[in-house]
Amino acid sequence: MNSGHRFHVPTLHAFIQAVFHQMGSNEQEARLVADHLIASNLAGHDSHGIGMIPSYIRSFSQGHLQINRHAKVVKDAGAVITLDGDCAFGQVAAHEAMTLGIEKARQYGIAAVALHNSHHIGRIGYWAEQCAAAGFVSVHFVNVVGIPMVAPFHGRDSRFGTNPFCVVFPRKTTFPLLLDYATSAIAFGKTRVAWHKGEPVPPGCLIDVNGVPTTDPGVMQVSPLGSLLAFAQHKGYALAAMCEIMGGALSGGKTTHEESLQTSADAIINCMTTIIMNPELFGAPDCDKQVAAFAEWVKASPHAEDAPILLPGEWEVNTREERLAQGIPLDSGSWQAICEAARQIGMPDTMLQEFRHQLEN
Repeated sequence: MNSGHRFHVPTLHAFIQAVFHQMGSNEQEARLVADHLIASNLAGHDSHGIGMIPSYIRSFSQGHLQINRHAKVVKDAGAVITLDGDCAFGQVAAHEAMTLGIEKARQYGIAAVALHNSHHIGRIGYWAEQCAAAGFVSVHFVNVVGIPMVAPFHGRDSRFGTNPFCVVFPRKTTFPLLLDYATSAIAFGKTRVAWHKGEPVPPGCLIDVNGVPTTDPGVMQVSPLGSLLAFAQHKGYALAAMCEIMGGALSGGKTTHEESLQTSADAIINCMTTIIMNPELFGAPDCDKQVAAFAEWVKASPHAEDAPILLPGEWEVNTREERLAQGIPLDSGSWQAICEAARQIGMPDTMLQEFRHQLEN
């Protein structure tokens, strides 16, 4: 199916910055948010990219998202630090949390960073990549407070969020190995993308309001809502539960239960507990050699020519290269929703039309 548009990255970045500047974000905040959203699209994760803009603007208008705020230190215990995100843009709060965590890891060799009460922190792999760029391994546990979207194993309704889990391992001469996925079979945002495109989702991802399996993404977009399923049945459910505890409770934030339920699906409050480690301090002088040998061994497995064996994170690397060269694809429905959101926060029509002219032609 035709994706609708292909957008040139620099112009799209300028447009996204202008949207959030119009909403009231200062220059640095607008840039950090635009950086993150576009990086998500470039990595191929459109569910966490610029398609989130209408949700962010609704959350701001409802009083949930707070602009021009920063993460605040709640407790500094040396190698362990706890931060309150203050309902700030997650792209700001998580950036600040990872920056502090990297500083702590340089000082102590290992650090744990707890961030709670932050607005949506987006694609978790982005924060892992920030750690990897500094040369550090990181492990991330994340929950989504009070917006049940995923049914527990054997359950028929939603009880917790998509609760991402992420691990990154930096390599000195090539891209980092990156595991980053929601513990649901697919991310909620992927149902939004499929719904806008008019496409079904794969079997085994959704149940409707009655608990019946379906491939219709509309059950997650139009009331009465159904539920996402955890990946790998009981295994994904168990990992999701641990992300809820490690990300929500241990961070000083909240877990999802009756008293923490949100009144709006756009009030996306994340908590994240991150462990950051300096691999140079381990007694593993052959580590890089062992990693390279394993990667070569795995990729040498017989496979079809059109189905190469990829290492964790390699798909994102390839997609980033392609989209930097060819532009970011976006379906027409998502683009119309973004433009309407820009109008709602007061972007002058002349400015919007100028950006549309530059982007669509």
